[in-house]
Amino acid sequence: MERNLEFNKNEDLYKQLVQQLQAKAKKTRLGGGQKKIDDQHAKGKLTARERIEYLTDKDSPFLEIGLFTGDGMYAEYGGCPSAGVVTGIGYIHDRQCIVVANDATVKAGAWFPITAKKNLRIQEIAMENRLPVIYLVDSAGVFLPMQDEIFPDKEHFGRQFRNNAKMSAMGIVQIAAIMGSCVAGGAYLPIMSDEAMIVDKTGSIFLAGSYLVKAAIGEDIDNETLGGATTHCEISGVTDNKFPNDQACLDYIRSIFNKIGSYEKAGFDRIEPKAPAEDPNEIYGLFPADRVKPYDTLEIIKRLVDNSEFDEYKALYGKTLICGTARMDGWAVGIVANQRKVVKTKKGEMQMGGVIYSDSADKAARFIMNCNQRKIPLVFLQDVSGFMVGSKAEHGGIIKDGAKMVNAMANSTVPKFTVIMGNSYGAGNYAMCGKAYDPRLIVAWPSAQIAVMSGASAAKTLLQIRVSALKAQGKEISNEEQQKLLTEITDRYNEQLSPYYAASRLWVDDVIDPLETRKVISMGIEAANHAPVERFNVGVIQT
Repeated sequence: MERNLEFNKNEDLYKQLVQQLQAKAKKTRLGGGQKKIDDQHAKGKLTARERIEYLTDKDSPFLEIGLFTGDGMYAEYGGCPSAGVVTGIGYIHDRQCIVVANDATVKAGAWFPITAKKNLRIQEIAMENRLPVIYLVDSAGVFLPMQDEIFPDKEHFGRQFRNNAKMSAMGIVQIAAIMGSCVAGGAYLPIMSDEAMIVDKTGSIFLAGSYLVKAAIGEDIDNETLGGATTHCEISGVTDNKFPNDQACLDYIRSIFNKIGSYEKAGFDRIEPKAPAEDPNEIYGLFPADRVKPYDTLEIIKRLVDNSEFDEYKALYGKTLICGTARMDGWAVGIVANQRKVVKTKKGEMQMGGVIYSDSADKAARFIMNCNQRKIPLVFLQDVSGFMVGSKAEHGGIIKDGAKMVNAMANSTVPKFTVIMGNSYGAGNYAMCGKAYDPRLIVAWPSAQIAVMSGASAAKTLLQIRVSALKAQGKEISNEEQQKLLTEITDRYNEQLSPYYAASRLWVDDVIDPLETRKVISMGIEAANHAPVERFNVGVIQT
């Protein structure tokens, strides 16, 4: 395509965002730091990431889930990179599986509140997609200073063991390798798996360690005798096999996966993949640096889909939402995307880009139902400011039409995947399959912002509330003080808008380079193809 000054400016700025992403990812993957990594090696142990690399097929893709989980959190305790656990989807003997590996370089693999949330998220992915799970256990257990935030509630630590039992009943294969500490309640996780291995001298498993045993019942015993590999493989029978080192244990897991039978497929359509005809690298220049500036989302779609071919649905109706079918890496997909350019209706009215109008919502609801009828996975490309407001929109039934779209999307039984490219504000986040609506995977580009409303709108609203509260207390505030207060509020709110803030809290599964989008969607649909879909029933929709 023809490049101009604006394209080059956009490209330069977006490449900076990608470089920041890459630098942040590289630092995060170091976990607790090089010294802690060296300590692992000195004990004859591989790190969590080295274990995953050794276990999975050579040169195969690994789709990490939650790399930035915990980012910027728990500073008072020294931080918790990746929540102290590495999770994702990989391949063993060409078979997709989930891998969960405790990172002992981060607080000895201890569980923080966000660690529990991350483990539950990866188990959710396993259950939705019926994927086998491998647990590489090396954890000191609950992080005691925060035990009240991780132990007793429904979505806390114990929920993982409940999921172990549920997955077993669902026929999902679970394999565990005890490669370090496995303490207290955490001891149930590997033993509730189908098969549990243990590494000699470095792996140990017990409900209470030697110090607690001494304090509780007065018995003097060392940890190896209490719960080491020899004890559990030869005396208790708690574990199934022991191995001399990490590599031998991982080799055995690979041999298990070499003999697992096939699975019932959902039947999503795939043909030979084709690269986009339009250069995907041009996304950097097409995406505007000014997030309120319009652009043609169709041009982005052409750089994501196979051969840049897109069959648009109702192209002349409901123009602020683009709906249509295409292929991504060979997989048939139905795409619902916010159109960011200003569009003109047949009546000559101008509609703002990124805003969902009644006709757009109606169109999307019908399209979503069609994709369910045809067993086509859905991909939502978000750059949304919200639903249209004002008397004309209200009188035209925007709430009813918006409800149609949300109803169809929420009840959709084909797998849904969400990519937050730019804005993701308010009810627009919901309608476009935000985290609350169970996308199989949800990722954000570095240009994403997620919040109830834009930073500028929110800051002005929050300022008005603050000023009103001060006046109610009989305090006057000058224009200069108001401006200073506005700056403080804006800075704080903008920090919360960051995609990394969202990723830290698992509102999104990852922040990705736009060029990784096809890989994420492809691996996500391949995972979803392990789980046959139920019949679609949209429920009650008002017409």
